[in-house]
Amino acid sequence: MASRILVIGEALIDVVRCADGTVEEIPGGSPANVAITLGRLGRSPHLLTALGTDDRGRQLRDWLAKSDVATAYVDVLRTATATAELNAAGAATYVFDIEWSLADAAIEPAGLIHIGSIAGLLEPGASDMLRILDDQRDTALITYDPNIRPALISDRANARQRVEALVVRADVVKASDEDLHWLYPRRDPHETAHAWQASGPAVVIVTEGADGAFAVADAGEIDVPGHPVDIVDTVGAGDTFMGAFIDGLIAAGLSNGSARPDLRAMTKGSLASILDWAARAAAVTVSRRGANPPSRDELA
Repeated sequence: MASRILVIGEALIDVVRCADGTVEEIPGGSPANVAITLGRLGRSPHLLTALGTDDRGRQLRDWLAKSDVATAYVDVLRTATATAELNAAGAATYVFDIEWSLADAAIEPAGLIHIGSIAGLLEPGASDMLRILDDQRDTALITYDPNIRPALISDRANARQRVEALVVRADVVKASDEDLHWLYPRRDPHETAHAWQASGPAVVIVTEGADGAFAVADAGEIDVPGHPVDIVDTVGAGDTFMGAFIDGLIAAGLSNGSARPDLRAMTKGSLASILDWAARAAAVTVSRRGANPPSRDELA
């Protein structure tokens, strides 16, 4: 029987202001995008999040359900928004309006838990998420993507401590080179990846945009090239990569806490194959507008 997959984190509406002056409202949020990716790949994940009872909250619930994502949510006053300003090259910068709380959410056991982004840094929900991880870590495999959003962070040192507290609890960490440059401005991303991997995770992955990604594991360092495409925008690319990597872990039989020794023992070749699968999925997402991950049929 397949293990339950639980994603914890924000679901929000991206208010996208394009370079040509047009404005669109698109469902998103880093953890929600990871859940959507897993849903479209046939993994039927559950998303624990915070949503309002407003029209935007209903839009998000409908969007998630269409990709086979089951939603458990805590009621908040209004559904979160992230206003994205896209430049001529399609790169996005964000301004956020978000309330993040998990209150006393009831958590059913899960075999694999993914956490990420704002949810790990913004109180009061960030402390609740740490409690959930500590309660379930013995039985659940944990993946983490810090997906740093500087517009929400006033104290870099505090954010770094919070990120590191989650890194040591995770089995797989995925970060972009931009995340690492922001967290550690004077340190090469390779140095950070090795330091993070030594602190606990079996695998630390760093994505480098069109240049692909590299990973650090007990087997050594693995480099995977990107898949060249015509870029429309970069929204959701890293989330797609993360979701597809989790899908690859599940396909390899690594879907609960008992798989930790097997994850740590993975060969370079096995990891490279999963990394390439994730890079292929991300390439599809950047080739079209918005956070629109591919289905399994599209990748096949």
